[in-house]
Amino acid sequence: MEGPAIVIFGAAVRRDGSPSDVLRLRVEAALGCAGGRAGVLFVPTGGIGRHGPAEADVMAGLLMARGVPDVAILRERSGTDTLSSVRAVARLLRGRRAPVLVATSSYHLPRCVLLLRLAGLPARPGPVRVAAPAQPLQTRWYWRLREAAALPFDTALLLALKLAGRL
Repeated sequence: MEGPAIVIFGAAVRRDGSPSDVLRLRVEAALGCAGGRAGVLFVPTGGIGRHGPAEADVMAGLLMARGVPDVAILRERSGTDTLSSVRAVARLLRGRRAPVLVATSSYHLPRCVLLLRLAGLPARPGPVRVAAPAQPLQTRWYWRLREAAALPFDTALLLALKLAGRL
């Protein structure tokens, strides 16, 4: 029996190539999803953003530093945003029957789960790692409002791509 796949959505990589705090928290959430179970497949997503290396590679490095073997990591390096990452993950995991757990930030979680489900994967939310708010309240609200606009937009776009057979 195959274990769950844990999809880790990317976040910023710093100029020096180190993970941002958000990226690190998403990897911690993924490790929490795994709960020490065997047979887990970690799927970090994200290509090269403003600064290299690819987000997926930085997350894979964090996972391996915590004892996850390289063979348990399936990097998705082509995603440049949430929707393109979902499309790529759907191609990689198509036909999987085991649960697909989502590791990301709390504000991002509803969109990721919905899009993966619409793409045909049995996605479920994983636990979220939350740090003390380091960002000002207005920044946190910016991300929430951005998600409020992105969720219906990405949903409509994904459904249109699905109808056109381009998922």
